[in-house]
Amino acid sequence: MTWEEVCADPRLQNLPYRIEQDRYGRILMSPTTNRHSRLQRVLVRVLETALGGEAIPECNVQTSDGVKVADVGWLSKAFVEAHGAEDTYSVAPPICVEVMSPSNLWAEMEEKVTLYLAKGAEEVWICEPNGRLRFFGHEGERGQSARVPDAPATITL
Repeated sequence: MTWEEVCADPRLQNLPYRIEQDRYGRILMSPTTNRHSRLQRVLVRVLETALGGEAIPECNVQTSDGVKVADVGWLSKAFVEAHGAEDTYSVAPPICVEVMSPSNLWAEMEEKVTLYLAKGAEEVWICEPNGRLRFFGHEGERGQSARVPDAPATITL
């Protein structure tokens, strides 16, 4: 299925799962929890407070490995002017954030970091299950965010 068909399929609406797609068009589903959603909410607030712009949950990005859904994407004013409200962005927003679930492997997160950076993200944040934030740029892992230097080291609920 194409991503547009996945989004339009009424059988896939209201699933308690996050849906992504791999490079072969296969649907990948992973369960989400309220803790996951709450971490997303806090991260949206951190980004919008620090940078303005617009931080959105469940940000679809077409990558070389299919459509990946960043848990939070921060959209600068320039990004919104250039890409608007596309259903799926062909370019990654400046900051992409992934909230790890206990079932995620670090290899998955490293792959997403690479994919988002390759599609134009300036920075990728990973929020570990315990709330610890890690920051990545094209040079690798950073000790702190380059865009939000006072970003918290840990998100607490």
